[in-house]
Amino acid sequence: MYTAEMLESIKKVEATRAQRLGVEPRRMTAEEKDELLRKFHPDYRAEGFQEIKVGPNKGEKAPFELGTLLHSNSRILNVPIDLDNIDYDADVLVIGGGGAGSSAALEAQAAGARVIMVTKLRIGDANTMMAEGGIQAADKENDSPQQHYLDAFGGGHFAARPELLRRLVMEAPDAIQWLNDLGVMFDKDKDGRMITTHGGGTSRKRMHACKDYSGAEIMRVLRDEVWNRQIPVVDFTAAVELIKDDRGQVAGAVLQNMETGEYKVARAKTVIIATGGAGRLHYQNFPTSNHYGATADGLVMGYRAGAPLLYQDTIQYHPTGAAYPAQIFGALVTEKVRSVGAMLVNVDGEAFMHPLETRDVSAASIIRECTERGKGVKTPTGWGIWLDTPIIEMLHGEGTIEKRIPAMLRMFLNYGIDMRKQPILIYPTLHYQNGGLEIGGDGFTKVIPNLLVAGEAVGGIHGRNRLMGNSLLDIIVFGRNAGKAAAVRCKEVELGKMNLNHLQEYADELEKAGLHTGSVSPMLLPDYTFGLPR
Repeated sequence: MYTAEMLESIKKVEATRAQRLGVEPRRMTAEEKDELLRKFHPDYRAEGFQEIKVGPNKGEKAPFELGTLLHSNSRILNVPIDLDNIDYDADVLVIGGGGAGSSAALEAQAAGARVIMVTKLRIGDANTMMAEGGIQAADKENDSPQQHYLDAFGGGHFAARPELLRRLVMEAPDAIQWLNDLGVMFDKDKDGRMITTHGGGTSRKRMHACKDYSGAEIMRVLRDEVWNRQIPVVDFTAAVELIKDDRGQVAGAVLQNMETGEYKVARAKTVIIATGGAGRLHYQNFPTSNHYGATADGLVMGYRAGAPLLYQDTIQYHPTGAAYPAQIFGALVTEKVRSVGAMLVNVDGEAFMHPLETRDVSAASIIRECTERGKGVKTPTGWGIWLDTPIIEMLHGEGTIEKRIPAMLRMFLNYGIDMRKQPILIYPTLHYQNGGLEIGGDGFTKVIPNLLVAGEAVGGIHGRNRLMGNSLLDIIVFGRNAGKAAAVRCKEVELGKMNLNHLQEYADELEKAGLHTGSVSPMLLPDYTFGLPR
């Protein structure tokens, strides 16, 4: 399956393998990391961003593609919506059908609330399903939530909101136990103890996994539990805009049936935005590991209603997305491949970085290798770097790849590449939205009463970079907490007259800023050359 040029490069990788086997590449100093990120990480590329002209984050920067959406009017601005004709009525409206939304719905119902979930695809069509490597929790004797906090705080460049990160790490062991009790089949040893491994930036082995199907297994269990408890799920129905009342509270959402185009009205005393990320906007022309529904819906919807964003200018590019073959371009190659021993190697067979640096540092290192240093491997779609996977079985014995990362093995075998015998080509892929809507430690937005946010749509949990395994953790911790908090709050809420006045107010602000007043216009994007170096 590999080209002749690639096969020649593989010979160099094989020739250096024995030498590399006994040598651990050195870690970079803090100063080296900072310089590397400034020069090569996409978050530092001025061409990829624009200034936000309206709303609570006016004057700050956002990725060009997200900024274009923030500078657009609602599709229903001039559409007559009869808010007195209620199609769905609930105590808690959960927008999103992934892990955060499902966790929230389960806990809200368990607390006695009437819950409805709406999702523009199907329940489970989410980034949760696509997560592979594992979920972090400090639940072993040589670890502690405090150590987990320090790892995550440093890995996020000391920018995480302390009240959010504290909750994440302190509630992690209980989240693992909750999932285990629901039936998630975590990897365990013969004595029934959960097997844990390292991830990039971790000082302890605290990664709990289900082989490399971790997200799919967690989502399977959560989805089945939602169905078993008969929580109403409205599939193929997108939330288009939030509804507010004359007291400024969130009061529900306008929905659109994705099959018929018909608009529906959902009234609710509390609303939880759990819409996930933005990878399908393909920031800076990068490939993405995200599912097709990851289009920043919750961020735009919440922002138009007046909820501020936090760290919207920071994106995580997973260092190892598939670079070849083209059929799986951008697909995630889980960090677990490196945690069990695979090394990052350039075209000449040289290990140019430690395989378990944090994700932003790793991505920037790979981009530098392919651009400034000219040490990348040419592919039909751009460039790549070798992930030397055969070394895994040299370290841990034959059969390790089949046992520990079977999904990766099968993905490449489908295209004639046996990662047990040949290395695989990778390049950074757009993976995670570090920034999102700002919340307090209780999960509520700080501006709009009764509006909560959970999962990847939240900004501030991880700071400006996220460690492996903390996203599957945050959807459980903050999803559960949002559901519990919404169920308590809804008992206190009295809704007033519902309206969509904020949409006209936003349109007026756009016009005042000299921006168009039509609906979403085509994105006039810069001519990127750095997303996929040529």
